[in-house]
Amino acid sequence: MAKGGYPGGMGNMGNMMKQAQKMQREMLKLQEEIEQRTVEASSGGGAVNVVVSGKKDVRSITIEPEVVDPDDIEMLQDLIMAAINEAIRKADEMVAQEMSKLTGGLNLPGGLF
Repeated sequence: MAKGGYPGGMGNMGNMMKQAQKMQREMLKLQEEIEQRTVEASSGGGAVNVVVSGKKDVRSITIEPEVVDPDDIEMLQDLIMAAINEAIRKADEMVAQEMSKLTGGLNLPGGLF
């Protein structure tokens, strides 16, 4: 083992620190970009449409007038909930894909990011 207890010596440690700082800057930039991105999901064959940001903020909900039935509010509630849940799932998937692009080449233990 090299001096200092690190394989490859202190130069390797300095290089790792530079890489970590670079990745931190890239992650901050990616987080800002993700907050601006949106995903869209619908339910009921497009009767309810939801747009959610990468930060999981609901940006809009569009409901087609024909699904608004005062005698069946539960169906409308279910359609809204289904569309929101699908949009959140898509947002999570988008974030995971973008993060894996950033951290994919690093063998980080236990999915650190």
